[in-house]
Amino acid sequence: MQKKTADENSPSGPTVAITHVFDAERERVFQAWTNAEQLVQWYAPDGCTIHFKAIDIREGGAFHSCIRNPVHGNCWCKGHYLEIAVPERLVFTLAVTNENGDDITAEAAGMAPGWPVMTTVTVTFEALGSQTRLRLRQTVQAALAQRTGALPGWVLMFNRLNQLL
Repeated sequence: MQKKTADENSPSGPTVAITHVFDAERERVFQAWTNAEQLVQWYAPDGCTIHFKAIDIREGGAFHSCIRNPVHGNCWCKGHYLEIAVPERLVFTLAVTNENGDDITAEAAGMAPGWPVMTTVTVTFEALGSQTRLRLRQTVQAALAQRTGALPGWVLMFNRLNQLL
């Protein structure tokens, strides 16, 4: 079950907010987000793969990754883990980069104009008996995320995570 909403606002409009219920216990869903071996199995939309050039999953740690899309090419990004509260909350940044990890504009990466230099993603995990309600918020306009495919990409990744769990 998934629900896409835009209930959080920024000065430029509603930001991305997705709620998804997984048929797995909270600790298991949280681990899928914080275990590199599990992330590579689901953290890319259908038809794509993810490669982590570096990943250090701990508060203060960082990652540098590439989503490989056979149609649209490679999408490099990096981020920092700002908060890891096991098994309740995960907060990290996402910034567009090149293969070397240098910050670049969205336009230079072939993305839509207006995409922020950096976004923050907050994921909360709520136990519902043997299920988990996940809430994801990303600091980017929901309309822009929908138009660029980023918002539907999250939903596709959650579907892949459903299969893994």
